[in-house]
Parts: sequence; structure tokens; C-alpha cells
Amino acid sequence: MSVKKNPVAPVAPVAPAALSPRALGRATLERQLLLRRATMSAKGAVEHLVGLQAQNTKPPYYQLFARLDGFDPAELAGLMESREAVRIVTLRSTIHLHTAADALTLRPLVQAARDRELRTFRKGLVGVDPDRLGAIARKVVEERPRTPREIREALLAEWPEADPQSLGVAARCLLPLVQVTPRGVWGRSGEVALTTVEHWLGRPSGPVPAPDATVLRYLGAFGPASVRDMQAWAGLTRMREVFERLRPRLITFRDENGVELFDLPDAPRPDEDTPAPPRFLPEFDNVLLGHADRSRVIPPRYRGRNGNGNQAYGTVLVDGFLAAIWRFGDGSGARSGSGTRSGPGPAAALTVQPLGRLSPAERDAVTDEAVRMLSTMRRAGTNTKRAGTNAGTDANGHDIRFATFVDFGP
Repeated sequence: MSVKKNPVAPVAPVAPAALSPRALGRATLERQLLLRRATMSAKGAVEHLVGLQAQNTKPPYYQLFARLDGFDPAELAGLMESREAVRIVTLRSTIHLHTAADALTLRPLVQAARDRELRTFRKGLVGVDPDRLGAIARKVVEERPRTPREIREALLAEWPEADPQSLGVAARCLLPLVQVTPRGVWGRSGEVALTTVEHWLGRPSGPVPAPDATVLRYLGAFGPASVRDMQAWAGLTRMREVFERLRPRLITFRDENGVELFDLPDAPRPDEDTPAPPRFLPEFDNVLLGHADRSRVIPPRYRGRNGNGNQAYGTVLVDGFLAAIWRFGDGSGARSGSGTRSGPGPAAALTVQPLGRLSPAERDAVTDEAVRMLSTMRRAGTNTKRAGTNAGTDANGHDIRFATFVDFGP
């Protein structure tokens, strides 16, 4: 007698879990070392974060202060002076501070983006042979570091009819140029002078690497993230096939809009109610720029409020989200990290301008963090004078001001 077997019901695929902007923010802040300060070295942090945005000279120091326990600006300055870290155009066609090893690999990886940038200047380069331009520029900057003006003048001697700006851009796109010290060193100043990364470091760049390892590192520092997020961070295109190749090694989620997010299986994803203390970040911090969808750290109503045209301000995170902008001065002065001298800010007030209302407890916590930052970043003995009725001078003389908040809606 035969036994009739019951058919096995098909198992419905399990939909990936959905993550709220707050949950995504907590995961990213943890990996960005912003939920709690890490005890790692400056070099280890630069490597873990896959570089620091360094369009201006001071921001890398403020970025590491916000992330590292006991950070001393001299430690990062020493890495630059010993050539263990360099400032070079890489991600998003902007200057980043990378470890020497990353500079030699990431710069070739993003060469395709530099090629696209160069094509936008082709009208100013009619009749210019790119190979010859690259050879001439390399010879000039490897004789000794040259200023951008000197590079343009050397190239104009060969192509006097070309557009000078386009020639300078071509040199930057064709060659991996680094800004040499003392530019960018804490407490020192210097004009921009450029040479090739190979000449500065004394070893050659590698071949163009496969992007797989960089995708995994990106997820480790910025995930969970979508393909578009990674492309926005790196300035690269056509990364979908790389994620698909890596899919067996990854796990997936969805955001509230149904966008697929990839992540490393063992990466930290804290509860969305995990406390996030206030953090002062300089302009262009990568935690604000590392995703196509930035709602995990920037509330939609504040989008675009941390800058004014071409001027960007430092930002203050409260409870893990952009809540204020900050700058030295009375609220109309210099940006947080601008200028050619890389060192402590002037003896002036630090002004915090909330974008919405801060509770008394939040305001006190922001003040404490501001004092902590000023105590570390300013020269010893530099105090500021109390001024205005909306200012508060702490016991060490630090002048922390709160400007009138700007309410941009519910």
C-alpha cells in the first residue's frame, strides 16, 4: 500500500528588513566613530574612514577631534610631515587626506572620474596632446614642487593658444598630484605646491585596482548603503555590477522608500534609540556627504541649510542629526576651517546658530562639547572676552555664543 505524501509548500522569500533614517543614522555614526570617541590612532582612523575630506586645511583636524579620544593635532601633522599621509584629489574630484597606501591605490581607482572631468574642458585644450601635456607637467613638478601658476605657465609655453585654466585642470586630472607640506600642517602655513604622489612618497602607484575592496571598506565606514550612495561618495559610476558580484558576501535591507541597502553581515547596527552626544563637525565632513540620500543625518527640512552659496559652515549634530551651524566670530565671520594657516582659530567667540529650537539640556550639552573642542584646538592660554547678552563664558574663558535660532518649519 502506497503512502500519499503531502506536497511541500513553497517557502515565500523573506523581505529585507526596513530601516528608518534614524536607524541608518545610528549605524553610520557608530562606524564614523561619532557615537563614542575611539581610542585608535590618527593613522588608523584616517584609514578606517577611507580618508578625510580636506578641501580646506583645518577640517581634517576637527574631524578627528570629533572622533578620537585624546586627539592631539600634532599627531596628524606628524603623519603629513613624515609622508605617511598626503592631501590629494580623489573622491568626488575633491582633495582628501589619505594614508600613503590609500593614496597610491584610490587615486588610480577614480581615474575614470578624472577623465570625465577633463572632457568638460576640451574646448580649452584644442590642439593639446594629453600624453605630451602629462609628460611635461610630470617633469616640471618632479624637478621641484610647483605652484598651480607655475604649472600653467610651463604648459602655456608649449601651447600658448590654449586656455590656461584648462591646462591646469588637465595636469591635475592626468597626474596624481599631492599638496606638499608645510601646507596643511597644524600651526604652519604655506602656499599650494604640487608634485606627483609617486615622487613625494618614493614609490610607484599600483595598477587600477578592482573596486570590490573599496566597496567593502565604504560599507564598513558608511553602511548600510545603496549603490547610488556609494557612487555619490566616490564620484564613480556603474557600480551596480560590483555590488551584485559581492552580494553573496553581503546582507540587504530596505529604507523607508524601498531602496535596497547593502551591508557587511557583522557590521554594527545599534538600536535607533542609542544616545548620540553632540558633535561639532567642520565644513564638508564626509558623514554629511557620503550618501546620495543624506536623510540619515540631515533632516529634510534642513537640507542645504549648512551653507550659503559657495560658503559652507561647520555643523553641529544633536541626537545624531544636523541641528545647528557653527563658526568662529560673532556669526558673520570666518568659516570653521577656512584660511591658509592650519592651526587654532583666532581668539574669538564660537557662535552656534541652531536651525530649530534646542532644549536647555541640549544647549548645555552643546556648550560642553564646544568647550571641549576649544580647549583642545586652541593654543594654550588663548582666552576670549565675554561680549553681548547672548554669550556664555566658561571658567576657562571660552566664549560660546548662541545666535537666534532659524526655524525652517516643522
